[in-house]
Amino acid sequence: MNVRPDIAELLHAGYGDRTIARQLSLTRYQITQARQALGLPPVGFGPKPAGSVEDLFWRRTSPLPGGHMQWTGHRNNYGTPALKHGGRQAGRTYSAYQVAFRIKYGRDAEGTVSATCEHPGCVAPAHMADQPMRERVDSLYTAIFGEVAA
Repeated sequence: MNVRPDIAELLHAGYGDRTIARQLSLTRYQITQARQALGLPPVGFGPKPAGSVEDLFWRRTSPLPGGHMQWTGHRNNYGTPALKHGGRQAGRTYSAYQVAFRIKYGRDAEGTVSATCEHPGCVAPAHMADQPMRERVDSLYTAIFGEVAA
């Protein structure tokens, strides 16, 4: 059984079947089947306590058609999706784009992170690219098509 990436990400983040089903508008049976296909044990029905910045990210997103994801949390003064982790006083503020990139690639981004899709404000981890990735795509495009007038 192929498991949808959005289901797999939430299952690996430790969320329960009921919570994932509600968030993704699916049945608990579909989530249970995905959990079994991935070989993951059952967990409780509610979200686990936010222990990491990635947990907070998942709590502040909502899936959209086409694999896109919208940010439902705080935005900074520039309108960038942002979250704070580590407490009010000593916590650090993260860009949701940075966190999504880390979720997808397992490393911190180099330079600015932006979405590779055309959906405004998308924060889907699979749609993020950092500066070196974008530069590589640009150089491949130029190698294939040559210099294109702007």
